Amino acid sequence: MTDIREMMKDKKRIVIKIGSSSLQHAQTGDLDYTKLDVLVRELCDLRNQGKDVVLVTSGAIAVGRKAVTLQDEDKDNPIAVKQAYAAIGQARLMMTYQKIFAEYNQVAAQILMTKNTIVDNLNRFNARNTFAELFKLGVIPIVNENDTVATYEIEIGDNDTLSAIVASLIQADLLILLSDIDGLYTDDPRKNPDAEYIEVVEELTEELLEMGKASTGSESGTGGMNTKLQAAKIAGSMGVDMIIANSRDIKVIHRLLSGKKIGTLFLANPDENFDLPLYVQQMHRE
Repeated sequence: MTDIREMMKDKKRIVIKIGSSSLQHAQTGDLDYTKLDVLVRELCDLRNQGKDVVLVTSGAIAVGRKAVTLQDEDKDNPIAVKQAYAAIGQARLMMTYQKIFAEYNQVAAQILMTKNTIVDNLNRFNARNTFAELFKLGVIPIVNENDTVATYEIEIGDNDTLSAIVASLIQADLLILLSDIDGLYTDDPRKNPDAEYIEVVEELTEELLEMGKASTGSESGTGGMNTKLQAAKIAGSMGVDMIIANSRDIKVIHRLLSGKKIGTLFLANPDENFDLPLYVQQMHRE
């Protein structure tokens, strides 16, 4: 039987998600340009191999917050403050990405999404066509939630979920979640030294879903293990394999795609009854 990790070499369409904490210096919250450069180089190398690549990136709000100094934040309208930060930060973050991608002769494109992008049939159709055309052009789409307009009713909420939705929408072969953890454990390894590492998840059971912790190890991030397991549910149901790996070394990307046994691999279990638009529409509901 072929090693399931060897199958990673054959993946042709890959979505990579990286979180806020992985893009910033822990001491200051400013962008870590060394990590950004390595990330872009890894993505460009995958594109040069003929693979379709999508980056789902966090960080817009954090970048915007660092770019401007508010003497007194509007405590009565925190959503507006957050959206103002996002408007500033998204432009600066994309500008940074564009500059680095250009150094490697690669073109990047920006796609901002909300829940309505998936729930609305016409929006979903147009988004899928946009991705398809960008792939034909050899462009790397950079995706984030449109925080400047998203409110509770239309927000996706976290980029783990967003990346799984994108992977499902474009019929990707693989979703890689880069985070500040090595993979899935039976408990939080930062709190429980006896937590056991899980290398492969062949079936995402209710027991595993219950195991997910809603906490996160950083102040910048919005998703913990719970959101990653929900992402695995979405991706797996739509036929997409998923890997959780540590972003401590961004070069882990090419190692994963060369078949190295790094991170936790969630094998897809396609569910023909899984309705992606309906699932997205019902998110956040009690």
